[in-house]
Amino acid sequence: MIEAELKARVHAPEAVMRQLDERATARVEVYQDTYYDRADGSLEKADQELRVRTVNGADGLRTVLTFKEAAVDEESGSKPEHETLVADSEAVHGIVQGLGYVPVIAFQKRCRNYEFEAHGRQMLATLVRVPEIDGTFLEVETLADEDDVPAALADVRAVLAELGIDAEDLTRETYTGAVAAQRGVEKPQTARHSRA
Repeated sequence: MIEAELKARVHAPEAVMRQLDERATARVEVYQDTYYDRADGSLEKADQELRVRTVNGADGLRTVLTFKEAAVDEESGSKPEHETLVADSEAVHGIVQGLGYVPVIAFQKRCRNYEFEAHGRQMLATLVRVPEIDGTFLEVETLADEDDVPAALADVRAVLAELGIDAEDLTRETYTGAVAAQRGVEKPQTARHSRA
């Protein structure tokens, strides 16, 4: 499946949060994300991503291993995504590194996740704050088959508009790049084309 997703900067986060609270109950979680690549940067060169995410929420800790293929929609950067829960965070980091992947960048995301139905689709809207980056972001996504991506993105845009997000608020800026810039290091190779 493809994660049809758009990301925007939010200028009135409290107002957007109130609207989302009317649609669904928030799931407040903190993500610790580590992005990996091969030493030669070949994942980035292929527009692919490998991430280990540990989520701390009301239900405790869980760790998710994610691989994203190259984008199928250049404007949004939407990618086919393969994701699975793993039982042991330390073990999966060890496995990934044992296979020759190296950590490129790691950072924290503070998220309010909302799951709801809109326009006949299951949507996930996430308000995001990254402590190292100024501002609040909103990600809205739905899963789609490749031939359904344009229609899915149109429905995502409609949800964003309903929440008061204008087209000019959309961004392709990456968290990885913004965190690297804030740290004063060269932009990491991984996830250049993703909003993750």
